[in-house]
Parts: sequence; C-alpha cells; structure tokens
Amino acid sequence: MRIALFGTSADPPTTGHLEILRWLSQRFDHVAVWAADNPFKSQQTALRYRTEMLKVLVDELACANVEVHPELSHPRTLITVDRIQQRYPNAELTLVVGFDVARQLSKWYRAQELLQRVQVLVIPRSRYSFTQEDLEQLKTLGAKTEIAPASVPDVSSTAYREGCDLSGVTASIQAYIDREQLYPCHAHIEKQPVH
Repeated sequence: MRIALFGTSADPPTTGHLEILRWLSQRFDHVAVWAADNPFKSQQTALRYRTEMLKVLVDELACANVEVHPELSHPRTLITVDRIQQRYPNAELTLVVGFDVARQLSKWYRAQELLQRVQVLVIPRSRYSFTQEDLEQLKTLGAKTEIAPASVPDVSSTAYREGCDLSGVTASIQAYIDREQLYPCHAHIEKQPVH
C-alpha cells in the first residue's frame, strides 16, 4: 500500500490544499492529511479549528481514499511516521511537502532518520524556488526526493490571514470561518434583498 502523508498548518486550508489532495488521491492508495502545529511558526489558530476546517475541505473533495487523521498530528514528523507505521506496518510512505517546507527538512528533528524512512514528494509553489542545491542537500541526508509534476493555484493561507485575500478559500471553508469568527478579516457578506 502506498500512503501519502500530508501534514499542513491549514491556517486556513486553501484551494491550493484542495488541489494537492485531489492530485494525490489519483496517485496513492491512501492520503492521510492532518493539521499540525509547525514549530517554525508562531501564533497559529487553535489546532482543533484547523482540523475541523480540513474535515470540511476533505468532505468537499469527496474522495474515498483521502482521510483526515487527527491522531497523526505532532510537531515532530518522526512521531507521526511512528504512528502511521503502527497502523500500516508494511506501507510505503511518502511525505508530501511544499517547496518552502522542503528547504527546512534538514533542520527537522532527527531529519536523517526521518528521511530514510519515507520518500519525499515536493509540491511546487510559485512563490518559492527549490534549487538543485536544495535537492542535493536532502540527498546527502539519505532522502529519496521527487518534485511533483503538479499544478497548484497561486494562493496561500498567509495571504488570507494577513491580506484578507478571500479568493483562496472555498465557500464551505469561508462559511466555517465566518461561523467561528476565526480571523480578523473573516467575510461579512451582506445579503442582498430578494426581489
């Protein structure tokens, strides 16, 4: 069994996350996704809200092989790998990361051990470049790394949080954000009178 491991901050999940999950669902037997606290980021929205938003996104995607796994959430990915291997001991695991995160992998907790236990699939992001030098650095740690031939919308959670760019989230995610009032710029869409 081939399993894609896609942990993300999901603060909030965007149409980019949706397209990544759709792309992965067509190439892996199972896609395990979870919201995680990123030790390199501060002031994240509470994990329970980000997990619920991922569930909304996965429900919207409606792919049977994509599932939210809150039990995999841990700031150290090596612990996540231990947890998934307990459930699927013979699975081939592929860690899915964006270009921005791929450049940090060598700084992760017990990075060499982690990279020898999983393959790495790097998802392109238009705002970041991933050089041959970055790839070579991962290879020296024992990583089997591939860059995904995927096309992802040019949206980001940061643009939503900091710039109030509402175009990057789906209607169902926006409805959840509005209901829970999660971000300062959550939409206040005035209803037009019906004639």
